[in-house]
Amino acid sequence: MNPTIIIADDHPLVLKGLHDFLHENKFNVIASAKNGKEALALIKAHRPDIAILDIKMPFFTGLEIAKKCQASNIKTKIVLITFEKDENTYNEAKELGAYGYVLKEFALDEIESCITSVSNNKPYFSPELLSYIEINNAPDKIKTLTEAETNIFKLIGGNKTATEIAKELNISVRTVEKHKSHIRTKLALDSKSASLYLFAKENLRFL
Repeated sequence: MNPTIIIADDHPLVLKGLHDFLHENKFNVIASAKNGKEALALIKAHRPDIAILDIKMPFFTGLEIAKKCQASNIKTKIVLITFEKDENTYNEAKELGAYGYVLKEFALDEIESCITSVSNNKPYFSPELLSYIEINNAPDKIKTLTEAETNIFKLIGGNKTATEIAKELNISVRTVEKHKSHIRTKLALDSKSASLYLFAKENLRFL
């Protein structure tokens, strides 16, 4: 299935670049708009499968269009593109049911993957944005760790194994693993050992 797509951006060069890229890659772009008012009218008229919208446009922003589509029960999947790495905007987009959030500097690299994901009913959010939000939130998360957990967190970031940590702190390996499990829960990390190591390594500067 080749989804029908409408694109909108108030910057002519960005709009043309996106339009040409999608056409070259055989995507079915049925219309384009240079402001939010035109975009909303096209969405209402054509009910495309996907609408790729700049967040900041004259008349209506991409978020306002998403809100109006949600209120009117229009099933078009909204993908927002922006230069802004802003957690509040990202959260608002998710609340309004946006299926995608792509940073403009990575748009041509990611838009194909985004469209494929959204076409399969899987939301797509720029990995760079998610990484930024995770790191930005790191200090608050880390503050929830106890003193013992913080000590272990530091040693994990220093590339110490559970056995080495147990020896250094004069505790059992089982106790170390128990602390690591609590740390993962507090930091909302998955159960893979690498995820905790990478997070600790990246965020030691906050301690």
